[in-house]
Amino acid sequence: MHAANMVSSFPYRGRFAPSPTGPLHAGSLVAALASWLDARAHNGAWLVRIEDVDTPRCPPGADRFILQQLAACGLSSDEAVVWQSQRSAFYEQALERLVTTGHAYPCGCSRKDIEASLHAQGQDRERHRAAVYPGTCRPDNGGLQGKPPRAWRFAVPPEQAEVHWTDRRLGPQVQNVATDVGDFVLKRADGLWAYQLAVVVDDAAQGITHVVRGEDLADNTPRQLLLQRALAVPKPAYLHTPLVLGANGEKLSKQNGAQPLDLSDPLAALNRAAACLGLPGTQRPLAEALALWTLAWTHLHAALRA
Repeated sequence: MHAANMVSSFPYRGRFAPSPTGPLHAGSLVAALASWLDARAHNGAWLVRIEDVDTPRCPPGADRFILQQLAACGLSSDEAVVWQSQRSAFYEQALERLVTTGHAYPCGCSRKDIEASLHAQGQDRERHRAAVYPGTCRPDNGGLQGKPPRAWRFAVPPEQAEVHWTDRRLGPQVQNVATDVGDFVLKRADGLWAYQLAVVVDDAAQGITHVVRGEDLADNTPRQLLLQRALAVPKPAYLHTPLVLGANGEKLSKQNGAQPLDLSDPLAALNRAAACLGLPGTQRPLAEALALWTLAWTHLHAALRA
């Protein structure tokens, strides 16, 4: 049974979870609008969660500015906004549970160690791709072997490594987490919590039933499904939205210089986001435009509604 079927009988709870490393850009608004429309089309709740777990990369005030940008577009959270930086105790509890059940272990490898190990195995890392962890510190490989622990990793179960799931837009998906990613980090060497653990813990705590986010995050889904299974929490349904590309053909992002949203005319910005989602343009007032797009989204995704 895939994720969409697991949650179909529960009330809809969706979320938009920006990382406040800078203001929202055009690509961010596409994901925000899609998640808001999907919640409204399902008569559900739409929540905003600030994913500021990587605190050194989050400039002061960026979170509040993002909330102001959303409000200017008529997109406001139906419940109190949650900040990940205030939830470390919950991530610690989840890690302890994973350790107790044998799903997590300490790792003493630096990036240099990992690169050297892969090179020794004739598996040099491909350019622009994260190194696949070779399992050096896995308990069944001898563990730390005297090295001081640096991070904590999730032990990908060999029998569950090939993960199949169905995206509401992209259709059937598959990834072998063991060969494509390896045992992934849950808590970093600098003490900060990794995205994968934080997002799974928070989606479960907030009762999220449907995740709508950018297509660039689709390959995170198998890791999150493994964590959900290990923590025995519900699996949301997933829909990954089209990417907005920059002039260089690459995904628009803060890392490659995406400009902050120009919200001098919020309706114009929303029209551009709607066009990326295959929705019609409109010059109606903001509230009416959002209502029109909600109806259009309902029809567009009628066959895929979970």
